[in-house]
Amino acid sequence: MSLWAERFSEETDELVKDFTSSIDVDRKLYPHDIIGSIAHVKMLSKVGIIEEKEAQKIILALEEIKKDLDKGKLDFTGKEDIHMAIEEEVIRRAGEAGKKLHTARSRNDQIALDERLFLREEISEILHLVANFQRVILEFAEKNRQVILPGYTHLQYAQPVFFSHHLLAYFWMLERDKLRLKDCYVRVNVLPLGVGALAGTSLPIDRAYVARLLNFPLITENSMDTVSDRDYIIEFLCCVALLMMHLSRLSEDLILWSSPAFSFVEISDAFTTGSSLMPQKKNPDVAELTRAKTARVYGDLFSLFTTMKALPLSYNRDLQEDKSSLFEAVKIIKRCLKLYPTMIGKMKLKHENMRKQAQKGFFAATDLADYLVEKGVPFREAHGMVGKLVK
Repeated sequence: MSLWAERFSEETDELVKDFTSSIDVDRKLYPHDIIGSIAHVKMLSKVGIIEEKEAQKIILALEEIKKDLDKGKLDFTGKEDIHMAIEEEVIRRAGEAGKKLHTARSRNDQIALDERLFLREEISEILHLVANFQRVILEFAEKNRQVILPGYTHLQYAQPVFFSHHLLAYFWMLERDKLRLKDCYVRVNVLPLGVGALAGTSLPIDRAYVARLLNFPLITENSMDTVSDRDYIIEFLCCVALLMMHLSRLSEDLILWSSPAFSFVEISDAFTTGSSLMPQKKNPDVAELTRAKTARVYGDLFSLFTTMKALPLSYNRDLQEDKSSLFEAVKIIKRCLKLYPTMIGKMKLKHENMRKQAQKGFFAATDLADYLVEKGVPFREAHGMVGKLVK
């Protein structure tokens, strides 16, 4: 029986239990749920809502549960969600004291805390991965700083550029991505716990104390906004969607450059695959899948946008679906950012092919027009004269 079942006269239908259960998804949040619960219990003890001995029992149970979960010893299959699963286990281990764990707390503010704790960790890791990729880009650009590459607009011959200049365009895209993620972190890093289901609590809790324990510099101001807010996840998904877009554009460059039509680069065998039929094939699958997975992240973003667009205040069960979008986007961006530094670092440039292509298609036409300008010819006339020459 669920911990909230006393109000009901009938047992929940098994199909409903299965339909509403989120344990398969939110189980990932158990470390954050336990950390938040420990801070909550310490606060309850500090303000005198529960006794010190009771708090110690609960905290010991929570710590033991985390160790068992870390080792894969606990099976929460079939449970409603990670919050109820942990609370039930605390009661089993700590007895009557465990029943006081959820005092002055709702799952509505509890999940908001778990997600913010999760996002703080993930944003920090993603920032580290982005910085590492930038380092590889800088090193590769420096190593090949004198290599000439045909530059294109509309995928048509335009002007010759340095390969390093082209590659460093992605460095600066990633730099903007870092700034966005750092800015997002500021809004993630706000304590939601203590607002209850939607209207706070009449118990004398100390939210500032919990904020200090969990290293939150700010506390949310409006309880109804707090439990219904998912802006911080949407903003994070926007940041990740932009980051994936930049990786997708780089992927497209690599796919084109490694094709026989361009033959500017050779992607390492370790980052390509073959064909089950055609023995000569060497396919840029990592780049292609990154391009495709970008669409998955866009889907995660717009899934949550669509979920949120018509929700009345305050909490609604629809919000349970936010975690699937969040977790998938995090998984995808981290996998891509772990692959790309090595793939770029092992890539070989075909310098001579680049140089030959840069000599075709009147790549110096703009320079000739500029030369005429230096000799006193009005630019529009110079532009027309060179245009007639290349016609």
